Amino acid sequence: MASVAAKLLAEQSLLIAFALVGALTGASALVSRWLFRGRIHASAIAILAALALAWWGGVLTGGKKGLADLPAFAGLALLGGSMLRDFAIVSTAFEVDVGEARKAGLLGAVALLMGTVLPFIVGVAVAWSFGYRDAVSLATLGAGAVTYIVGPVTGAALGASSPVMALSIATGVLKAVLVMVLTPICARAMGLDNPRSAMIFGGLAGTVSGVAGGLAATDQRLVPYGALTATFHTGLGCLLCPSILFLVLDRLV
Repeated sequence: MASVAAKLLAEQSLLIAFALVGALTGASALVSRWLFRGRIHASAIAILAALALAWWGGVLTGGKKGLADLPAFAGLALLGGSMLRDFAIVSTAFEVDVGEARKAGLLGAVALLMGTVLPFIVGVAVAWSFGYRDAVSLATLGAGAVTYIVGPVTGAALGASSPVMALSIATGVLKAVLVMVLTPICARAMGLDNPRSAMIFGGLAGTVSGVAGGLAATDQRLVPYGALTATFHTGLGCLLCPSILFLVLDRLV
């Protein structure tokens, strides 16, 4: 029976991955509702729990893919891959009212540019303070402060080392969790109560998962608007960080 169950789990690994993510999301929603009274969104809890499970899987198997190194959970590698990730990001834009989106106007574009350049500068400054001096590492870590997607994209384009790319991802994940947790707390002070402000916030904050989770805990109707500009922010970061921003940084260092 054990061998049959193991074979079945291996053959249906993608289905098992969906079930595991669904169970983790459901459990995170319960923890958010009953333990934190909704102040910390379920997405933030789910991300932290998933990171803990990935670490446990890596320790257990000695592999590099976390739980996906276990045959029963191999489907997580596909479910968490770039294809489904990008599909999920793009799908958030389908609920946007174009008329409302236009109201962001020039201010939204400026917020988008600032939300890309300022985190890059902060990331570079922090990396410099920790002893990094070469432009490739600095640019990769600065890009990680933009989002955890832009970091590895920039690192791969510039030929950064694996440890630096891993640090850039960790930086972006930390930013995403902080945005998720702090958005509902600071929403009233920031005036996050309409689509226009949500789009500006999405451009400044940048991280799609952080913005979506934070706005969902604030007002679910604002999620598509914030996620729309945050999605553009990821594309803009992938365009600017390994090119213009890297060239400027290379001249400075």
